[in-house]
Amino acid sequence: MKIAEVTPIFPPAKNGIGNVAYYNSWLLSTLGHEVGVFTPRYRTGFITDEYPFKVQRLYPWFKYGNAGILPQLFWKLPQYDLIHLHYPFFGGAEIIYFLNKFRDLKLAVTYHMDVVGTGILSRFFRWHTNHVMPRILDKADKIIITSWDYARQSNLRDRLQAEPEKFVEVPCGVNHLLYKPRIKDKTLLDQYELHDKKIILFVGVLDKAHYFKGLNILIQAASQMKDTDEWRVLVVGDGNLRDSYQSLAENLGLAKKIIFAGFVPDNILPKFYNTADMLVLPSVDKSEAFGMVALEAMASGLPVITSDLAGVRTVVEKQKTGLLVKPGSVDNLVKMIRSLLDNPRLAFNLGQAGRAKVLEKYTWDSIGYKLDNVLRSIK
Repeated sequence: MKIAEVTPIFPPAKNGIGNVAYYNSWLLSTLGHEVGVFTPRYRTGFITDEYPFKVQRLYPWFKYGNAGILPQLFWKLPQYDLIHLHYPFFGGAEIIYFLNKFRDLKLAVTYHMDVVGTGILSRFFRWHTNHVMPRILDKADKIIITSWDYARQSNLRDRLQAEPEKFVEVPCGVNHLLYKPRIKDKTLLDQYELHDKKIILFVGVLDKAHYFKGLNILIQAASQMKDTDEWRVLVVGDGNLRDSYQSLAENLGLAKKIIFAGFVPDNILPKFYNTADMLVLPSVDKSEAFGMVALEAMASGLPVITSDLAGVRTVVEKQKTGLLVKPGSVDNLVKMIRSLLDNPRLAFNLGQAGRAKVLEKYTWDSIGYKLDNVLRSIK
């Protein structure tokens, strides 16, 4: 079957949606499908796409952030047997909707998350959710969700109740062979002067689109623990908010205790997980629908502290594979971090349970077969 993967972002750009689209494309190709990826070209210059599928990076007629209007989809998509849209994709989803009014398309939509935003963008997102998104989802043959928990709490809840037969759960996954328990990397310990320190890891894009990751909450929590020198916060990621986060850390007297490592390539990232003692993901709202970095940490045998948010708590089970905190609560986060710092046996047990859960439910191989079955079921 010829399958078009339509996504707002794709590697080498760093983003959870792009990561899922990449693995979906790769797995469907290995299962015998002819896969084509359609995504906006945001970068200038040459990009090498050495994949077992074709990637078409289209120049958007208009772009803003990860949104891009791609009218080229009008004449490129009809040649495919099925379209798999990764939503939200402002500027791509609308083109598919209009195309579907004239052509009888087979359409599967993976609904990754609600879009919340701040300021004037939040008003646009609410308008789009109320007036445009329903029309797009009306055209879908199947709506793929990453967890039932998130779907029941999201903007999909009314549709889920009205059309339950249209929904199917296919979670995100992790490369369990790349992310796995290993000894701490001595080079990283030397580079960042982390010997004899407990390492609290944060991994995420530090830009305005990912404001919800909650790094500012972690920095404020660290300021309440600066009476001890046993720990360091290691921040992996880059973006246009990095300077403001660094300024916040410096203003709170944490310049030496919070280390900004910047962008880290995927082939090096597993070493950072292996060097850490825990991962903290203190996301603040439902824009965080799953928590890919939590999966990577669990696969690496790390205990995870994350916010008690729909979807995320499906991955990180309270007191089983990690600890949950109230979103936005600095005091609660301090308490949970200290509990892991003071109880290494608890941290170890949570990490072991997390790895076991990944092997049971979240390997990309098993998820690839689930996705394949869903797409083949669309008649």
